[in-house]
Amino acid sequence: MASFFKGKGSGPVGRVALIALLTGALALSGCVGSSHRAQKPSRPAPRTASYQPVSPADNLPLDGASAAPLQDFAIGEPRAPVSGSTIGSGPVKVALILPLSGSAQGAPVAQSMRNAADLAISEFPGSDLTILVKDDRGTLEGAQEAAHLALAEGAQLILGPLFAGSVQAAGQVARQAGKPLIGFSSDRAAATHGVYLLSFMVQAEVDRIIAYAASQNRRSIAALIPDTAYGRVAEAQMREATAESRLRIVAIERYPAGQPHGAVQRLASVIGGPSPQADALFIPDDGDGLPAVAQALQSIRFDAQQVKPLGTGLWDEPRIFALPALQSGWFAAPDKRGFMDFAARYRARFNSEPVRLATLSYDAVTLAAALARIQGPQAYNDGVLTNGAGFAGADGVFRLNPNGTNDRSLTVQEVRGGTTVVISTAPRTLMASY
Repeated sequence: MASFFKGKGSGPVGRVALIALLTGALALSGCVGSSHRAQKPSRPAPRTASYQPVSPADNLPLDGASAAPLQDFAIGEPRAPVSGSTIGSGPVKVALILPLSGSAQGAPVAQSMRNAADLAISEFPGSDLTILVKDDRGTLEGAQEAAHLALAEGAQLILGPLFAGSVQAAGQVARQAGKPLIGFSSDRAAATHGVYLLSFMVQAEVDRIIAYAASQNRRSIAALIPDTAYGRVAEAQMREATAESRLRIVAIERYPAGQPHGAVQRLASVIGGPSPQADALFIPDDGDGLPAVAQALQSIRFDAQQVKPLGTGLWDEPRIFALPALQSGWFAAPDKRGFMDFAARYRARFNSEPVRLATLSYDAVTLAAALARIQGPQAYNDGVLTNGAGFAGADGVFRLNPNGTNDRSLTVQEVRGGTTVVISTAPRTLMASY
């Protein structure tokens, strides 16, 4: 599947051995190819691969169970059976916790992520894993019950859950048992030592796009911020990123989701007309909100050549690419070729389309299988999981940080007449600077 990147090993496997074993194991299993559009294979074929994230549009809105302090959770033994099944038949047990019978929004995502785990095992020759699939029902109590049951059945590592609160609830159970958890929430508050997030985090995308804008001699920035959880996180990170890149914030206006006209009018003298005060405009909104934003911008004679529109991975959907006001705009997102290749293989196996988050489950299972191949469950320790150079996955290079967050290599793409063009490629290693 994917070839993992170099870094210091821990335990009995040293750096050179770790690199060789991980690279060899992943190269066999078949993740990301090099072509832009992969042909649909009749069956999985070995190939060289990489890794990638979930579109924030798929991720943050799903985080309905918000994160809370870990000590707020009362941990008890499971009181009701938690439904489950298994994938694979290897000696090393790993749990996969998902809201399979949760909300109408969460359950289809969960099923797609379960399918992706199945695909990962099928593409990893001779996998040493048995995946214990547990349903958390989309609740904190269900997440705790699922974690307890999985650990009682011998799980050495927990993958999931999906929602922030469920990650924290299951994470507390895992930490008390001395086992690591790799969750799929994008809420940074769910991360802590031993509870890692393998997700598309808005902070990395904001850092990437602001740093790129500064490198292109953009010096002053205005912002239109939707009054949503995602918008608030993006704004906070923008403030940090602009300070680090020495950009001046000229003005910030917030607006109720879907109602940007008043905020745009208040910014008219800053971003509109022949002599705008800002040379960049940050808009962390999605395909539901951006059409109204674009329409409002046109009403104030907004010129995207003078004031560069900037966005996050939420922009990475076709309905945004034809909006006139956003032409020549820039946004940060994973290289989409990895997901396209993964999606072709997923369709061939399941005859359906994967959700954008499915690569998270695929990468997590492949990482677990590769580490198990090296030294069994002993590989699931902080030193190995937080390898500083990171790993190569379906959405590009990523690494898990000791504080539970992650870093990802991201592209910068430009909106051009109904499509996008990569104008800054994703670094091949996380040691490289943007």
